[in-house]
Amino acid sequence: MAAPQPSSPPIGVGVSAAGALLADGALPAPVPSSGNGARPARRRARLGLETCGLLSLCLGKSAVYSVLSLVNSLTVGSKLNEQTTTINGAVTPDRPWLDVAYKLADDFFLIVPVVMAIYLLASVRRPGPSVWRAIGLDGLRVRRDVLVGVGATAAVGIPGLGCYLLGRQLGLNTTINTAGSGASLAAIAFYVVAAAANAGLEEIVMIGYLLTRWRQAGWNAWAAIVTSALIRGSYHLYQGFAGFIGNVVMGLAFGWYWQRTRRLWPLIVAHTLLDVFSFVGYALLKNVWTWL
Repeated sequence: MAAPQPSSPPIGVGVSAAGALLADGALPAPVPSSGNGARPARRRARLGLETCGLLSLCLGKSAVYSVLSLVNSLTVGSKLNEQTTTINGAVTPDRPWLDVAYKLADDFFLIVPVVMAIYLLASVRRPGPSVWRAIGLDGLRVRRDVLVGVGATAAVGIPGLGCYLLGRQLGLNTTINTAGSGASLAAIAFYVVAAAANAGLEEIVMIGYLLTRWRQAGWNAWAAIVTSALIRGSYHLYQGFAGFIGNVVMGLAFGWYWQRTRRLWPLIVAHTLLDVFSFVGYALLKNVWTWL
């Protein structure tokens, strides 16, 4: 989940600088370094500007706020594990109707960068598959994608919970209250919606969009995966250092899987389930399992 921000990010419009994907669904070849070097260099620069622009509107902005939040936590005078970070808190608890409006607005603005990322990838059309198929968002393998996503939930979630508990014990993490709006039916419904919106934003932008663009710009595959994972970890720094480490590992695993399979749905399914268990599970069990 991205870092809480003082206000919702502004929405902008960009123009794609890269071509469409190859007919077999693979990514275009890296920008050649030989021949006329001016055009590839300009293309790489435009791709870099595009990715920086999109990130500055969503998860890149969250990363900056997350770093500032960690600095605040480290300098406030108490240990990290003595502090609590609240996620999904009520903005106006005394006016539920307005709080609903705030939550709907938050979820809407999580979707906007996803629309922009898909638009940018598809804006220059050439013969070949649609952008949905090329990044693995088509509906050709629904059952398999869901099953893989469910399996990945356990594979990532159990070590992630252990990392969080160990980090908190060692004083490297704050206590995370993921259900700041309580455990009412309405709150649980909003947790589920927020989980899906966050999963779609993070996986489509950080994996489908960024790894595609950086490959088109000539990046080495592992350099792109590692950079994406570090950005993912950085916008979770508001949780503490264990949150950073756990999410970097998750980013590396998800990036590796996508590079091998070009399937994005399993990652979205897994991320959604992880957040649902985190939000709803904490809301229902925090008074029973006090170690949470």
